[in-house]
Amino acid sequence: MQQDLDENTVTAAVLEQMANTPNPRLKQVMESLVKHLHDFARDVDLTPEEWLYGIAFMTEIGKTCTPSRQETILLSDTLGLSALVNALHAKKNLAKATDPSLLGPFYRAAAPMIAAGGSICATPGQAPEIQFYGQVQDSSGNPIPHAQLTVWQTDAEGFYDMQLHGEEQMDHRAMLETDASGHYSFRAVRPLGYYIPMDGPVGRMINAQLRHGCRPAHTHFLISAPGYAELVTSLYFGDDQYIGTDTVFGVSRSLIIEPKMDAAAPISGIPAVHYVFTLSPQTAEGGGRVGADPSQLVKA
Repeated sequence: MQQDLDENTVTAAVLEQMANTPNPRLKQVMESLVKHLHDFARDVDLTPEEWLYGIAFMTEIGKTCTPSRQETILLSDTLGLSALVNALHAKKNLAKATDPSLLGPFYRAAAPMIAAGGSICATPGQAPEIQFYGQVQDSSGNPIPHAQLTVWQTDAEGFYDMQLHGEEQMDHRAMLETDASGHYSFRAVRPLGYYIPMDGPVGRMINAQLRHGCRPAHTHFLISAPGYAELVTSLYFGDDQYIGTDTVFGVSRSLIIEPKMDAAAPISGIPAVHYVFTLSPQTAEGGGRVGADPSQLVKA
């Protein structure tokens, strides 16, 4: 029998229609989403004008996405949802590992391969070089040979290659492998902290909230090896003015670094960052990438 629905009974009616969803995980996720979404609307007494503004906002988010820009991931990052999902996934590790951070909206697959000690910069310009070196190990301290590292960062002016060149050119990113003892080393320029893209709907939201919209300077790492959970993390430069107020909530204390002159570094004469990354054994949970190559998402 048809019932008259009101602001309270409509939730149960929606859940009833979804009750026969055959996929149990889809059923669980969608039921929870509907409950929380309806509770949100009731809590703020959402008006038709606000509902329509939200629809237009999400529509513009989608239209802003391109093969070199991922506005939807940026929205998730700035709302702290990406950091939350990252933290939930990290709890499933079988052993203590390096703290994760965000893949972010500027990751690109198939970065160029470099040898140990090589530079990730195709066009370093006049910026002074720094070097990163260290080891990839397991939770017992054993080295992991031939682990694969993908590294990317901004240039010395605070721009990613995607922002300057779209899909046409890769710069300040590379792939390399650890040696038989798990050691890695590479050269880069010191990256600069930057504003997230502020010319789109997410930027307008950040401005409306009187947030600065800045990320502290950092270098991204994606590290993998057979039998180990993939690690997505970043190293953050501790003297950046926004180190305590990252607009996407990606900084952990254990990931803060500062380049310094280091007699043990592979290359003499330039500042170095020494860091040991720890991987956890592989779990059944699948990948831990909270982010994606924008071109792959657009193609999908």
